[in-house]
Amino acid sequence: MKTMVQILVIVGIGAIVLSSCRKDSMMTNSEGQVIPAIEGDFLAPLSVPPSINGQGTLTAQVTTATIFSGKKSKVLGYQPGSILGPTIAVNSGDNININFQNDLAENSNIHWHGLIAPSNMDGHPEDVARQGSSRNYSFTVSQRAGMYWYHPHPDGFTAEQAYLGLAGVFLVRDAEEQRLNLPSGEMEIPLVIQDKRITSNNDLDYSPTMMDVMTGYMGPNILVNGVSSPYKDVRTRNYRLRVLNGSNGRIYNLALSNNASFSVIGADGGLLATPQTVTSLLLGPGERADLIVNFSSYPVGTELFLVSNTFSAGASQGKQNFRIMKFRVTQSEKDSFTLPNTLSSINLISKSGANKTRTFDISNGGMGNMGGMSGMGSSGMTMKGMHRINDKVYDKSRIDEIVEAGSTEIWEFDNSKGDEPHPMHIHGVQFQVLDRIGGRNSLISTENGWKDTVLLLPGEKVRVIMRFGQNKGKYVLHCHNLEHEDDGMMLQFEII
Repeated sequence: MKTMVQILVIVGIGAIVLSSCRKDSMMTNSEGQVIPAIEGDFLAPLSVPPSINGQGTLTAQVTTATIFSGKKSKVLGYQPGSILGPTIAVNSGDNININFQNDLAENSNIHWHGLIAPSNMDGHPEDVARQGSSRNYSFTVSQRAGMYWYHPHPDGFTAEQAYLGLAGVFLVRDAEEQRLNLPSGEMEIPLVIQDKRITSNNDLDYSPTMMDVMTGYMGPNILVNGVSSPYKDVRTRNYRLRVLNGSNGRIYNLALSNNASFSVIGADGGLLATPQTVTSLLLGPGERADLIVNFSSYPVGTELFLVSNTFSAGASQGKQNFRIMKFRVTQSEKDSFTLPNTLSSINLISKSGANKTRTFDISNGGMGNMGGMSGMGSSGMTMKGMHRINDKVYDKSRIDEIVEAGSTEIWEFDNSKGDEPHPMHIHGVQFQVLDRIGGRNSLISTENGWKDTVLLLPGEKVRVIMRFGQNKGKYVLHCHNLEHEDDGMMLQFEII
């Protein structure tokens, strides 16, 4: 328990750090908490990363990319001239064979977020390729169709490397999905939404202060597929939007600017059982949503926006509504697609079959629970251990939970006394959300399917249920607010 003197000293250090940062990275209000989004001009066309089939090389490197029209920005990328890696598209049952080459000046690796991979292929924080070395990832993708993704996961460097550009979409197809004849080709669009801070040279700026570690590192420039405030020309037909919240800490409350409804057909782990009609959808860092938006009723010349509406999620999130990207209806075209009433078969896991229930207290992050000083980083004095799980910070030498292969367990995440949102992610397994107590007090549309990341707002307690497979070894669970994760909000479990 920190004394009041200690807390005042810590706050004083934080004030020094905040005042010493470059002005071009200071995007906070007078309380140092809310980072408002600044809308662009929506004059740049949306780009879509190229697709590969799960074979080849991904090289982590320093490169430049065109994020703002006519300007080059220094970024990290898996290929020259790009802030995002290629979309990896495979069929369920395919074998992937990716050679990862690390050309960074620090350790890195690849975590296949949402994919159920062997522990030595999962991208554990300690399983890294050192500077100038390589690491081969080879395993069978044996799970249902869905939108997954990949990003670095080295201990202490995840947030910075992902923020500066190392991420990509991983699409899995299967026969069940193909039978639905969902919009495809040009009508299926991946949308990776991220927020960035930039320097006066338009380079990406990652220099978190202590307050940024508290809230998560958020920036005013909203990017979609690596382009600031883009537009997309559409026809008068249905489009399938595959949305990933690829931000480090920002939550989005997605909606259309005219408040029209849209259909949610899938979540982290693939299709829902039935379509869900909504007018807004909350998406935390790491979460995905599969959406159908119907433009058929709009006359040519119509413009509307994908926006983020306000919501209640503590002091630093949801205080502003802003536009993310623009859709321009430019061509009239007949569309025969009808969204099926039934999408998928989801077998619910019975609570009565659970072998064990575990509770994870995630309420205790904050100024009153800071750990020790971790030295001088690029942004000055930093702290370690402000965010914990069960009052513990990550320790690579400690196994926090032992799980039996083949067992069914209920994990309860308790943020009932917390004042910050936490998107909780579990490696090596997909789960189903049982219930939410407090806060919103109910499940949202994407929580009616398979998940690997679940968002807890302040005051909420959420239970999830999962059946562990036969992939034995070490995995981690953590907050996918990546500043919280790097601060130590991560535990290690072993499947035996």
